[in-house]
Amino acid sequence: MTEAPPSGEIAALSQAALAAARLWLVGGGKMGGALLTGWLDHGVVPDHVTVIDPALSEGLGGVRAVAAPSALAGEARPDVLVLAVKPQMMDAVMPDYRDLGGGGTVVLSVAAGRNIGGFEAAFGDGTPVVRAMPNTPAAVHRGMTVACANPHVSDTARTLCDALLRAVGDLAWVETESLMDAVTAVSGSGPAYVFWLTECLATAGVEAGLPADLAARLARATVSGAGALMDTVEDEPGVLRRNVTSPGGTTAAALEVLMAAQDGLSPLMTRAVAAAATRSRDLAG
Repeated sequence: MTEAPPSGEIAALSQAALAAARLWLVGGGKMGGALLTGWLDHGVVPDHVTVIDPALSEGLGGVRAVAAPSALAGEARPDVLVLAVKPQMMDAVMPDYRDLGGGGTVVLSVAAGRNIGGFEAAFGDGTPVVRAMPNTPAAVHRGMTVACANPHVSDTARTLCDALLRAVGDLAWVETESLMDAVTAVSGSGPAYVFWLTECLATAGVEAGLPADLAARLARATVSGAGALMDTVEDEPGVLRRNVTSPGGTTAAALEVLMAAQDGLSPLMTRAVAAAATRSRDLAG
């Protein structure tokens, strides 16, 4: 196994890759916009980026925006084509960019459920494809992304895609694409589970007698503060939970309900993640 280069060398390679990259971003919505902001903050040259989105009348962050790929006819092909449209729109979008297939341009998708095989079929043999699953905290550069590449992605292209995805948070690579459905169910959809937990905690506070505005404030601050603590310290979540749980105390009484074997939070979350993973597989067609 080849020894990995020092982290400083990796950072330098990533910065150089970002500065030189020419990118087409298809879709300037929430995820596309979050990615673009992260890229610009990390050294991508605005003049090197084009956003293709019929809903945009002007560029985001000073970059050029066009309504359709026909406006780019005759231009040099980009290093990376980033597909940031909804999974249900992908089949209608991909044919417009088929000429970029076959090598030279990496196709980087952030659409849930759309597998590498589908992009290879749409863009042709030899096309480098990276399938990535970011999540919505990318909007504040605190996202968690997992990516998987096909064999046509070179080391140079992988370094560039790595830098593009790390611009909005943490990143992990997997070699087995079948894991991406579970990834989508855990981290891709996971923020919604946390937001719902916050809503439920606020509702429970109201049921316990708190004014609604105070209950909402307490729930939001508690969830965000607990997340910040978990991110700051090295202790595992189980250790943090035990640290705040006194035997026979109020927290222990609540956890007896949440940790019930049959109808507690753990079996419920297991079913929820399984449902999301199944839906991710269904989206692949």
